[in-house]
Amino acid sequence: MEDKIVSVFSQQIIDCKCRPAVEVEIRTESGAIGRGAAPTGTSVGMYEAFVLRDGDPLTYKGLSVHKAVENVEDIIGPALIGMNVFDQRAIDEKMIALDGTPDKKSLGGNTIYSVSIAAFRAAADSLRIPLYKHIAGGEISTVPVPCFNVVNGGRYDGFTQSFNEFLIVPFGASDVDQSIEMAVMVFQTLSDVLAEHLGRKPQVASSYGYAAPSDDPEEILTLMKAAIVRSGYVGRIAFALDCASSEVFDKKTGTYLLKGKRVTSAELIAYAKGLTEKFDFVFIEDLLDENDWEGYRLAVQELDRTIVLGDDLTVTNLPLLRKAQKIHAVDGFILKPNQVGTITEAMDAYRFAHEHGMIAVPSGRSGGLVDDVVMDFSVGLQVPFQKNGAPRSGERIEKLNFLMRASARSPGCQLYDIRSLLKF
Repeated sequence: MEDKIVSVFSQQIIDCKCRPAVEVEIRTESGAIGRGAAPTGTSVGMYEAFVLRDGDPLTYKGLSVHKAVENVEDIIGPALIGMNVFDQRAIDEKMIALDGTPDKKSLGGNTIYSVSIAAFRAAADSLRIPLYKHIAGGEISTVPVPCFNVVNGGRYDGFTQSFNEFLIVPFGASDVDQSIEMAVMVFQTLSDVLAEHLGRKPQVASSYGYAAPSDDPEEILTLMKAAIVRSGYVGRIAFALDCASSEVFDKKTGTYLLKGKRVTSAELIAYAKGLTEKFDFVFIEDLLDENDWEGYRLAVQELDRTIVLGDDLTVTNLPLLRKAQKIHAVDGFILKPNQVGTITEAMDAYRFAHEHGMIAVPSGRSGGLVDDVVMDFSVGLQVPFQKNGAPRSGERIEKLNFLMRASARSPGCQLYDIRSLLKF
């Protein structure tokens, strides 16, 4: 199968947080078109592929990506003309070689990844099928259970909520449409529960969930549980956490911030274990710092009522996943292809994890785009569950509509039954 690349075009666009992003469009001999743009995270691991920005304070406060666009037009594009769009590995390896750095710092991980997505999409368009079917190699039989970030941690007036994301997981639904409806109903009910608790309307946080009302995670989970009870979904919706603990880790003391105090790795693990005994958790992500390998190994041993996931620890990076698997540091990982910078490297990471019994959980980024390729990964790889944002704002709603469309257009398709994976 062959369809040669005939043109590579690039320009600057903006993401859902109005930050510049590089977009790439690839066209082939057959007339196929593929378009790609790299999202950007708010919580970014130190081992992620480098995001190339111009650094000119006069344009978008230094965040513009004109240099990245030039790299596509002047360096990458000319090198890819004439290559077979179906040879994703050769395309990605060509860009990696052109860059020549371990973290894609020369051309930019965001630059290379945008081209990689465009080529991947052009190949699917050449076949005249959705990209998720190209990934699956045919029809899909399941779509993942979506997980919703409903309360956002961070720094607020008077306190810091150390845990970054509080999620609900509507696993006890008959189909994906019902799982989304359940989450929407709980999210809307949670607004009322928070208003009663605060004595005012809850604030919208930077990631579009509700602003954390307290520095106490247990208090927030209790309010979320009240919304689940009030909505009538007890036993059908569980919890999840993305702690993003690298953000509150102090290297000098080796401690973490929790409820206004500094705690050790062992103390944080013990606290999380206590939470899992009071609430039903599907997973806890990034409980510890991205370099706290011993802590993660202890967490997997101690947290027997939840799945322990790595994100900043593993950054969709095959060597780091190999290390994590070897020492039993995690039960699975968050799959964010832009962290590693090419489709090929992300797929290699997924295959390794899958072959070694590790769960892969695709996730968008807070600086997302409407047409995020992570959704094609989620559906095409037929993973058990995926991470979503709050059911609010266009690019997040589009991801939910994507799941419902894919399910409706795939005969016999069902919501993935994750009950066998649950540890509570």
